[in-house]
Amino acid sequence: MSYDFNIDEIFEMAEQIERNGALFYRKSAESVTDPDEKKLLTELAEMEDEHEKTFAALRADIAEEDKAATAFDPEDETVLYLRALADVRIFFKKTIDTSSMKEILKEAIIAEKDSIVFYLGMKDMVPENTGKAKLNAIIKEEMGHIKLLSGKLLAIAK
Repeated sequence: MSYDFNIDEIFEMAEQIERNGALFYRKSAESVTDPDEKKLLTELAEMEDEHEKTFAALRADIAEEDKAATAFDPEDETVLYLRALADVRIFFKKTIDTSSMKEILKEAIIAEKDSIVFYLGMKDMVPENTGKAKLNAIIKEEMGHIKLLSGKLLAIAK
């Protein structure tokens, strides 16, 4: 079965990925005892919350005609498929090593990279006239996360 997603569905999934990311960082913050590490993870969760709001705002600005289904989908299976991908692929529930901040940051970087790869793949599935260019905003946000996380990881490794 071929899926053809509109930009509204992509932004809905982006919001879910950001919610999952915030949950990941909050749970990781609960597992560390160092106050500075806890603060960093809490701040990262708050950044994910802000990105979710950003994507929701982008989604709210989409023209009604761009929200139209791009394929016949009377059961809304496309949206269910996207939600499942967002829940399973990016920041999915897995056992992570939270014994050190270094391991938490490594896992976070992997998840952020996965989200970028996911969005790049989804970009190819979104028709040009339904907001393909808007996906660049999502990709840029996630690249910013990797830069921040990598900097923190390098600081810990010193």
